[in-house]
Amino acid sequence: MTSQLQYIRRCNLIVSGTSGGGLDLSGLRIVFKIKKSDAQTPNTAEIRVYNLAPDTANQIRKEFKRVVLQAGYESNYGIIFDGNIKQVRMGREDGTDSYIDIAAGDGDVAYNYAVVNTTLAAGAKQSDQIGAASVAMAGKGVRKGHIADTGTAALPRGKVMYGNARDYLRQSAETSGTTWSIQDGKLQIVPLTSVLPNQAVLLNSKTGLVGTPEQAEGGITVKCLLNPMLKIAGKVKIAEADVSTAKLPDTSKDAPANKPAAISADGIYRLLTVEHGGDTRGNDWYSDLVCLDVDASAPMGKQVKKG
Repeated sequence: MTSQLQYIRRCNLIVSGTSGGGLDLSGLRIVFKIKKSDAQTPNTAEIRVYNLAPDTANQIRKEFKRVVLQAGYESNYGIIFDGNIKQVRMGREDGTDSYIDIAAGDGDVAYNYAVVNTTLAAGAKQSDQIGAASVAMAGKGVRKGHIADTGTAALPRGKVMYGNARDYLRQSAETSGTTWSIQDGKLQIVPLTSVLPNQAVLLNSKTGLVGTPEQAEGGITVKCLLNPMLKIAGKVKIAEADVSTAKLPDTSKDAPANKPAAISADGIYRLLTVEHGGDTRGNDWYSDLVCLDVDASAPMGKQVKKG
């Protein structure tokens, strides 16, 4: 279980082109907001870099296609975003400070343009359909990451695959009870009733937990110091006693039957969403997350091995 202490902030921002050349912008003031989830659409980044030389700003706008942002602390540092640059805007905040805004999507090119064109023979499995889609994604820059077992059910007849890879991944996910997403340039498929096989990230007052986690309808909401080890569908451990219990819902006849998410008795949760926000010259340096009791994501009361 990971429990690094958080000291001395670090940030590294690299933009690069298709030819492999790049620029390191880490020495400038950088403000960012990264949004990640397993919603089957690209994760996003909004990054503002201050006071670049005009020629450098123009070079980024015209030539560079990829952005990699690493952030954290000396003892806990890593990639929090790796994706395709969609737009670069230039402007000024005042008479002194200029900026460029970089809008980026994680695997955005593959999500929009990866196309499958193949045929599967009778007896093929969902893993074969996922494999064909992942090859198409790889052709647009998305590598293969953690791909869970999707079962042994076989197609009764052959299948022609022609269309967007994302559509076939969505079909396979619905059929096999999994969720697919692109995380830091890698295709990831994880069962709805399970988590990534990584160590749980321990969150408490000594490891960066800020304030009190709260029980809400959509999950357990948590704020902590910026932590790059928080991975979508990964394990987070929060002591049951640290979670603030939600007010009981209205149970009157006309009120909707909305219930708050379950608080995990053993403290193990699946990470649903995370937003990393930071300012290298300001106070903002936090991760806001929503997580769910692993068992709560199991359909029909099935239990999940939490490992």
